[in-house]
Amino acid sequence: MTEPGRLATPRAVPETRRAARELREEAARRARETAPAPHSVADPPAAAPALAASAARESAPTTPPAPAAPLPAPATRRDRKAATRNRPATSERRAARGAEILAVAEDAQPVRHARPRRLTGRIAVVAGLTTGAALLLGSAAMTAAMLPPAPEADARAALTTAPETREIEQLPVPAVEQSPLAADLCAIPEFLTALQSGADEQAIVAAGGGEAFRAAVVDGRAPCVDLGDSARVWAVVDKLRPASPVDYRPSGLVIPDGVRNVDGGALRSDAASALTSLVNAARTAGVGEIALESGFRSYQTQQQTYGRHFAERGDRADQVSARPGYSEHQLGLGADVVACAGGCGTLDQLAASPQGQWVAQHAWEHGWIVRYVEGATDMTGYLPEPWHLRYIGPELAKAYHDGGWTSLEAFFALEPAPDYRQ
Repeated sequence: MTEPGRLATPRAVPETRRAARELREEAARRARETAPAPHSVADPPAAAPALAASAARESAPTTPPAPAAPLPAPATRRDRKAATRNRPATSERRAARGAEILAVAEDAQPVRHARPRRLTGRIAVVAGLTTGAALLLGSAAMTAAMLPPAPEADARAALTTAPETREIEQLPVPAVEQSPLAADLCAIPEFLTALQSGADEQAIVAAGGGEAFRAAVVDGRAPCVDLGDSARVWAVVDKLRPASPVDYRPSGLVIPDGVRNVDGGALRSDAASALTSLVNAARTAGVGEIALESGFRSYQTQQQTYGRHFAERGDRADQVSARPGYSEHQLGLGADVVACAGGCGTLDQLAASPQGQWVAQHAWEHGWIVRYVEGATDMTGYLPEPWHLRYIGPELAKAYHDGGWTSLEAFFALEPAPDYRQ
């Protein structure tokens, strides 16, 4: 309920001016009919001006409403009680309130709902946030455009987190001191004892094997080893190195056991045993029989052999036959072999036979090497002779084979001997 002198909040607004006018007239008529006596209301003339002022304020929306004039307060408690007793009845108050509601200007506009204003405010807030975000993104893009382009490596580093790496320190290399080779084979008691007793194979084993012996000779660490000593298994005889003495004749020559002997030749005992081993191995392998066509030849016998070749070939005889004193046959360590199948073939036929192929591959296993091979004429001075074998013992033969050597001259790092000095 609204106290006298105060405006009530309108609940409804007339839709048209005509309806508003009719409502005002109806309200005025009811007010006149129900108007109280002059003595029943305190200061009734003052209420009308207040209502008129309120209606004027409502009819002028552009002018801020002025506060309502307060009613004069009773001077005493008795006056206040009298005013309370003389307050209009409920029906009268309702009529006055209706008059206040209807006292609006004819051009008043309907009151707008408050919710659309709240929606508009939310839209404004969202628009403001969107604008701010756009400004931030634009600023970042402009900053990125102004910066220089990052190198490709930096870009990859930004995308991929590489593990932290440290420079790897080089691992220390252990200092391994190589065991020095024996300064002198001749200082090795076992080697010297075997050498002095003539046990050549034992001496080579005491030196550490065929390769160790060869290396010591080449390096000059075996001064007691003489490659020109015709009695040694390592002796080298070629067109520059004759037998010593030139008419040297070995002792202990024997006929190889179990070997067919075409010419009745003999060999040194160690070489004869090694040839027996070779022939038996070939027979066991199923390649056929191998026979000794020529073994030891003395100085005098070599004179006859060379003379025959010289008569046939002249100076070219030096490529197929050694002069007296320069032949390995004179050492008792050279053997010419042939293949036999019932009868025995010639020297020239050996290479194409199964026996000849087997000899080329397996002779070293029995201490023998093919002395004159294809491609070594410049070193040896002789044309290839697949039938001419030279015994150097199992240890040296293995080192010779394993090293791929093709001549004794190269094996011991000696000067090539393609021709005689005279």
